[in-house]
Amino acid sequence: MSFPDSPFLSVLSGQTCSPPPMWLMRQAGRYLPEYREVRKTVPSFLDLCLTPKLAAEVTLQPLRRFPFDASIVFSDILIVPFALGQSVTFVEGEGPKLDPIRDAAALSKLDPEAAPEKLSPVYETVERVVAGLPDGVPLIGFCGAPWTVATYMVEGAGSKDQARARALSYEDPPLFRALIDTIVETSTTYLLGQVAAGCRALQIFDSWSGSLPEDAFARWCIAPTREIVERVKAQAPDIPIIGFPRGAGPSAVRYAEETGIDAVGCDTSLPVGWIRDALQTLVPVQGNLDPVLLVAGGPQLDARVHEILEALGDRPFIFNLGHGILPETPIENVDRLVRLVNGEWAG
Repeated sequence: MSFPDSPFLSVLSGQTCSPPPMWLMRQAGRYLPEYREVRKTVPSFLDLCLTPKLAAEVTLQPLRRFPFDASIVFSDILIVPFALGQSVTFVEGEGPKLDPIRDAAALSKLDPEAAPEKLSPVYETVERVVAGLPDGVPLIGFCGAPWTVATYMVEGAGSKDQARARALSYEDPPLFRALIDTIVETSTTYLLGQVAAGCRALQIFDSWSGSLPEDAFARWCIAPTREIVERVKAQAPDIPIIGFPRGAGPSAVRYAEETGIDAVGCDTSLPVGWIRDALQTLVPVQGNLDPVLLVAGGPQLDARVHEILEALGDRPFIFNLGHGILPETPIENVDRLVRLVNGEWAG
């Protein structure tokens, strides 16, 4: 498949498109009834991620409803810990549960050599999706950033403040560095595998970057991400990479300057004027509509979409949410959003 007229890839190369391209984080998922029907057929969320036929189906579902300019492979950032041999389960109503890694003995149980085989179902999913995508719609591959993935691996679950991971990084920097290095190595292999299978762009999700002060942010967010970007670019120099340092605030500027990413995903908290003046002068930007506003809909949604487009639309910009779409989002509001961005909404 060729992409001579892909607005999404054009923006990532530094061009401005009008209307801007759009896709939504978690655009495949629980807000779609067809997704919920597929989910019923497998025992767990992880089973869905690792069953290529079904993962490809749910990846393609939103493209059948909405004219998004890109697709993103259906998977999860915790596929990497799973591939390394850590026990990973998803408990309904509670989220992910992992056997925590807090000492050298637990770290030694990880097996990077086994990861490629465990990741192979995702590559098959990518191949299946690429074969079924509308012509000219590129597929995005992704991974979690090392810091964010490490927080789950150390905490053993999601957390509000990532306190255990932060404490380990302060108390035993060599151990934490070894964990980060293992994640970097496997994530690089994982991203390159997705590219080889057909992904035309990549995104690195650093969902918990906002929990770190600036010195630790430089050490555990910027530096490992830069290493992944350099390694991927060494083998796939034409593949654009979007970084999403959620919660980074002003540190997003240094992130854009030092990681080597091609575009920055912006969370809901960032003022659009600041994004325009501080970030969009450096790299293309992506974001940043509040997912809760997409649930609410109505005139407030219309007004905010207009504000975002007015502020960011005259430079390289990809319309997206500031975080993933929420399960309770009405489908009609997504349709309204797509038409608003494309200039087709008549009220």
